[in-house]
Amino acid sequence: MHINYNDLCPSPLSDFLEYSIAIRGRSENTVNQYFLDLRTFYRYLVIRFKLSPNIEIFEEIDIFLVTLDVIKKVKIMDLHSYIAYTDRERNNSNRTKARKMASLRSYFKYLHSIVNLIPENPALNLETPKSNSRLPVALSLKESKRLLASISGTNEKRDYAIIILFLNCGLRLSELISIDIDKIKGDTLTVIGKGNKERTIYLNDVCVKAIEEYLEVRPDPNAGHEKALFLSNRKTRFSQKGVQHMLDKYLKKAGLAGKGYSPHKLRHTAATLMYQYGHVDIRALQEILGHESVSTTQIYTHINKDLLRDAVKQNPLNDVSEQEDEKN
Repeated sequence: MHINYNDLCPSPLSDFLEYSIAIRGRSENTVNQYFLDLRTFYRYLVIRFKLSPNIEIFEEIDIFLVTLDVIKKVKIMDLHSYIAYTDRERNNSNRTKARKMASLRSYFKYLHSIVNLIPENPALNLETPKSNSRLPVALSLKESKRLLASISGTNEKRDYAIIILFLNCGLRLSELISIDIDKIKGDTLTVIGKGNKERTIYLNDVCVKAIEEYLEVRPDPNAGHEKALFLSNRKTRFSQKGVQHMLDKYLKKAGLAGKGYSPHKLRHTAATLMYQYGHVDIRALQEILGHESVSTTQIYTHINKDLLRDAVKQNPLNDVSEQEDEKN
């Protein structure tokens, strides 16, 4: 559902958000993240420029107090101060701060270079904080099998198909719930990924079988939800919260609760298993996951300690005694 940003924020912020959707082709999720990031920035500007005498609760600050004249006053020092605030007062990680800075760069580039509303771009030389390199959280092969074995009940066929698709195809949650029946052609599935970009997913035998078995018991949908592959108990398109709740139930049943696993972690799991067991080329993995840059995919090239130990043991110089025998 399209959000009317004119009711939520002042111009030119609302104009930027509409431009991002209509001209730049950004997805609703991406633009909503822009809005949330820049709303926080606008609230901070109210504090920094003392635009309101009474500020008690940050989340209740009126961002309509930030006019274009205020935006024109923003310098790079104000941006540095804002990022310091998100670090100190909001405990944002480097990854989150980097995202917020990317939102700022996009916004000020729009104001300066696209619509010429400000004389200079204060975010032009804004540096991105170094992101902490973290290995993705993923289920092991054994844990993945335990999760699948835990699925049962009234919606067993649906839930199994959902989780098997996550674990085999590396789908994003937003991609999974948006699947339409007419987008499945044999062993191929077309989804709309990040930035509204269409990509093709290739289904293996277990995925094709799981979908076919679910379709045999899929209930008749309510009006307006005929195309949706996965339906809730209300016979409407399954929601993100619904999928999360369903997954949490089976994680608990499988004894995997409390480990931070989520639908996105199942995507990590698919990528990790494909790389470790399928010997998938990094470029192929990039295509499968729908990453714009291969650098995003590089994180899946981590190797577990056992494989590292085995690699060292396979070194032909490991058996020194043989070398000594040859000398003699």
